[in-house]
This record gives sequence, structure tokens and C-alpha cells, in this order.
Amino acid sequence: MSAAAENVPGEAKVIPIESAPSWNSPDGPGLADRLAGAVGGALSGQLGPAATRMFGKGWEGRATERLAFLRRRLTGDYEVDEFGFDRELTEEVVLSLLRPLAEKYFRIDVQGIEHIPAEGGALIVANHSGTLPLDALMTQVVVHDHHPHRRHLRMLAADLVFVLPGVNELARKSGHTLACNEDAQALLERGEVVGVWPEGFKGIGKPFSERYKLQRFGRGGFVASALRAKVPIVPCSIVGAEETYPMIGNVKTLARLLGLPYVPVTPTFPWLGPLGMLPLPTKWTIRFGEPIATDGYPAEAADDPMLVFDLADEVRETIQHTLYHLLVQRRSVFF
Repeated sequence: MSAAAENVPGEAKVIPIESAPSWNSPDGPGLADRLAGAVGGALSGQLGPAATRMFGKGWEGRATERLAFLRRRLTGDYEVDEFGFDRELTEEVVLSLLRPLAEKYFRIDVQGIEHIPAEGGALIVANHSGTLPLDALMTQVVVHDHHPHRRHLRMLAADLVFVLPGVNELARKSGHTLACNEDAQALLERGEVVGVWPEGFKGIGKPFSERYKLQRFGRGGFVASALRAKVPIVPCSIVGAEETYPMIGNVKTLARLLGLPYVPVTPTFPWLGPLGMLPLPTKWTIRFGEPIATDGYPAEAADDPMLVFDLADEVRETIQHTLYHLLVQRRSVFF
């Protein structure tokens, strides 16, 4: 036996690689299989009746699916695309965690989901608000859950998302990518549904006094990407997000020190501490408007700045008018 493998008092015992337990052994069940089997055996044995009382009928099927999911994660038997999107993790974990917020807390009324095509690329352009980008996450949930083909929304996110520790990796696995024309066009040409919020931080960081007043849409780079990929642009209007965190102030000095676009002051934050981070339970409406076709334009249309500006302005005006219409129809902020 080598010196490294000897059990010397006061030193850690080194286990040779060939004898160490593995998650997935070619010679027999790996640790992941044994773990899943042990948990499954316990639930189907003496714990079975208790599990039925606790989780209800049909828990066996759900447990089997969860154990299979756990095994795939432990063994690495899952796929991600070149952008880092992990479809299984998004469906089984991310959307499952966000879904109660969309369905029970914000009680989102979804309208016009049929305007998102059943297949092929499409660019969803939405207003941005609410201090924290919950509107983007809720749009991701409703596109998947309400569309008959369960389409995934690939969101274009700001640079800040990809420099925050922990958030970067989760964003990539959830299907987000950098808000640049190259990534947007690549996804659209692959037939993905892409979401963009052209107001950026100007939208989510605007004061409550300017609620539902759209900020500038920039230079319309999203329109150029849609023109090059020849995919429809779907305007999306979101009502309810503005009131989740009413921003009544901004600590600009602290924001500069932290390298953040703003540090918000709301009626509950920072006065109530961590409790102030809880969003208000407003009633939301998300309406997808009629698509604006781009496949009738010539190939060089994306390089025409006036055409790009006009289309961007058309999308912006469509969203703004729809917001006003929805606000007139709204009975209450919370009901």
C-alpha cells in the first residue's frame, strides 16, 4: 500500500480513486441509483401509509418522477444548450417555485396568449416596472403555462444580471442571455420565443409618480434583430407590477458606492427590514397584442435607421395605449 493510502494517525485517510464511491459506476448501480432506490423503498414500505395521508393519492407517481429527476441531476444525465439553458431544471424547479407567485399571489389574468405563434421565432416586447424585475419572471411563467405548446421564453437580461454571484448561473440555466443583438438574433433564427424589456433600468427604476408612463426604447436594436430573423414582434402590456414596490425615493450615493443603478426607498423598505422586501399582493394583467409582421420587409431593412425607429415607436405606442386601456378597465389595484 502506498504511503498516501496508509491510515496515519492525525492525517486524513486518502481513498484510492478506483475504490471511491461513484455517482454512476459502469460495473453496477452508482451511489445515485442506490440513494434513489433506498428512498423509494422506504416510501413504498413502512412509510407508505403515512406518505399517502400526508401527500394524498397519486403521490407514488410524483415521487417516482422526483427521484428520477434527482438521479439525473446527480449523474449529470441532462442537457444544456450553448447559451446554458437547462430546460429540465427550469421546468421542474424554477417555474415550480415561481408558479404560486403568479397564480395565487398576483392572480395574473393572461390575455392574447394566442398571438404567440405555435412554432418558430417570435420577439415579445414588454413594458418594464416595479423596482425589481418580477414582471419579466412572471411573463416567463405565463408564456410557458398558458401557451398550448408550453413554449419557453428566452429573456434578454442586462449586464448586471450576469455579474451578480449566484444570479449569473441561475439566469443562464433559466434561459436568460445577454441583451445584445447577436444573441437575440441567434435565438430568434433558431425558432425561440425571445423576450425583451427595452426600457431597462429606466423602466423598473422610475419613481412611482411616473407609473405606467413608458420610458425611451433606446435605438430599437430589438427591431433590427426581428427584421433580420424575419419573425413577428408581439407587444406585451403588463399592469399591476408598478404597484408591487412603489418607489418613492432613491439613495443615489449608496447606489454609486455599490455599483447599482439605484437603491430604492418604498413605503415598506428599508423601514420594515427584510419584511419590506415582500411585494404588495397586487392584481396583475398581462396582455399580448396582435403580432407586427416583419417578414414582408427586404433583407436590408434592418440597416435602415428610420424604418427601425418607426417600428420601435409603433411597438412603444401600441404598448402605451394598451396600458391606458387596461388601467381604465381595472377595478382596483388589489382586486
